[in-house]
Parts: sequence; structure tokens; C-alpha cells
Amino acid sequence: MSTTPLDPEAASTLAVVVSSHEPLLFLSEQLDVIAASNSFCRAFEIDAATLPGKHISKIGSGEGAMLKLASLLKATAAGSAQIEAYEIDLVRPNRRIRNLVVNACRLDDGDKDRIRILLAVTDVTDVRAEARIKDDLVREKAILLQEIQHRVANSLQIIASVLMQSARKVQSEEVRGHLHNAHHRVMSIAAVQKQLSTSPGGTVDISRYLTQLCDSLGASMIAEPERLSISVKADDASVTAKISVSLGLIVTELVINALKHAFPDQTTGAIKVAYDASGGDWTLSVTDDGIGMPTGSNAPKAGLGTGIVEALTRNLECDLETRGASPGTCVTIRHLGDIDHHEDIRPAA
Repeated sequence: MSTTPLDPEAASTLAVVVSSHEPLLFLSEQLDVIAASNSFCRAFEIDAATLPGKHISKIGSGEGAMLKLASLLKATAAGSAQIEAYEIDLVRPNRRIRNLVVNACRLDDGDKDRIRILLAVTDVTDVRAEARIKDDLVREKAILLQEIQHRVANSLQIIASVLMQSARKVQSEEVRGHLHNAHHRVMSIAAVQKQLSTSPGGTVDISRYLTQLCDSLGASMIAEPERLSISVKADDASVTAKISVSLGLIVTELVINALKHAFPDQTTGAIKVAYDASGGDWTLSVTDDGIGMPTGSNAPKAGLGTGIVEALTRNLECDLETRGASPGTCVTIRHLGDIDHHEDIRPAA
């Protein structure tokens, strides 16, 4: 290939291309390599001395991808196209296939007899390989998580069955009551686990979640559904799995407590679970229309359920309030904004 002395402007352009930190090729209108940046030669382990005068399609093995690129570059040289993020595979004998992303533009300095093309090449081989590995790990994790969830569900059912069988066999009413309480808690945790296992993206639809949880509690604890009922009214919002577990356990304990103590002599009764959210603020309440909270010497001592609710409330950085509901009792957990946890609660999509 014959050479023509370079004018100062062309020499300056070549100097910029050669010294560029980005892998660049400087091409003639005929798609012959005029110059290549040192970074290009290093990235693709090509001897810089072999490139000048070589047609673009001859870099690599001249396979179809390079030939198609040459065709697109001709259109770019003619001014009818511009290559943006075009992907090709660079195939060379006895070397690793490289995945490349190519961008090209025509350099027009007004001289129709001197059209040049600047070709920028990005090697995404390692990035794509890492992405594939990550995708494989995500799929493996999903399969493993599904298997774990299945085993947890089976284990919870077995534990619940053992507790019920034990409750039927014991003679002590006190022990039987403790076993029944343990059974109810296991069943509520099973309901929580089931909801979380079907929640996409690590978030939980709070209305559906609390409804299924209370349905499970009612089915396991209310022998006469026509006498006692549990209802849920919740805003259309979603919470993270972490927050939902705490909310579910709080509701479980408060509903169990109401079912055990609020309706000793009433023929009918209702428990209402409500969740209201506004921005970073939210309120969870459990209200019954039972006998209300005994006071004075008749006030019950704080039990395990009360301790669980108080601990979970502190963990969520919320305020806990218990008051008369005329009739009955209302327990409210209130969360105000400007606390770290508020970012975990958002409107449902």
C-alpha cells in the first residue's frame, strides 16, 4: 500500500488516535486501517505494525460478523448510516472469542476526497461472562430457596400435628392450653412462610398477606365461625419481607390474645385488623368488641404474647398504644416517618 505524506492536521489526528486510552481504529473510506490506538493493540493482543493497510474484515478470521460490520461501515462512510452499540464476536485461531460492542462515525472535514471513519471498540467479554455466572447463581439460589421453603412448610406441618396430638393426650388443662397456644403460633408462622414464599421481588402485598394470615388463625382457633369473626381492612400497599414478618407476628399475637380473653361470655364477637399507610407513616391496629381490658387487681399479668408484641414494636421503632374501644379493646402500633424503616414500606405496584 502506497503512502502519502501526512499534512499537520492528519498527523495530529493520528497522534490522538494512537495515544487514546479507548480502543480505537482509524479507517479510510475503503475501510483500510490507517492507525490503531495502543490500547486497541494491547486489548486484543495485536501487533500494531501488522494493522496499517489491513482491511477491517481481515482482522480476526474474516468471519461473517466482521464482513457484516464492513458492510455497515461502508454505509457509514457514504453518510447513510451510523453504527451505535453494534455487537460482534472477534474470532481468532487458538484464541478466546471476544465479545465486542462497536460504535463508529464518519469524520468529515469538508474534503470529499478524504473521508475517514473512527471506530471505537469496547470489549464486553468479561462483563458478559460475569453476567452469565450471576444469572446462573440467581437461578440456582431460586431453586435452592424453593426447596428450603418446601421443607420448612413440611416441617411446620409436622410440628403442628405433633403439638395437637400431644394436646389431646395430656390430662392437665394448663398444659393442654400451652400446647394449643404453641400450635396456633406454629400455624401462623406457617401462614407467614407461605405468603413470603409466593411474594415476588422480596416485597409482600400487605392486604393479601394479613387476610391470609387471619384466615389461617380463624380456621385453627375459631370452632364456631358463626359466633366469632376476624376481618381485615388494609390499604393497597406493599412492605419488604423483613417488615412483613414482624407485622405478621404482631397481628398473630394480638388476635390470639383477643380470641382467648375478649369474649368469655359473649355469644358473638368480632376482631378487626386494620392497616393504614400514608407516605412513610403507617398504623396497624387490632380491635375487638369484647369485654375490654380488666383494670386494677383484675388486670392480667403480661404474658409471652405481650412480650413478643412489645419487642417487635421496639424493633420497628414504633409507638404501642392500648385503649378501650367502647366496647372492647384496641391495640395500635403507629410508625411515623423520618425513621430508617419507612423506606421499607411503599405503595403496591
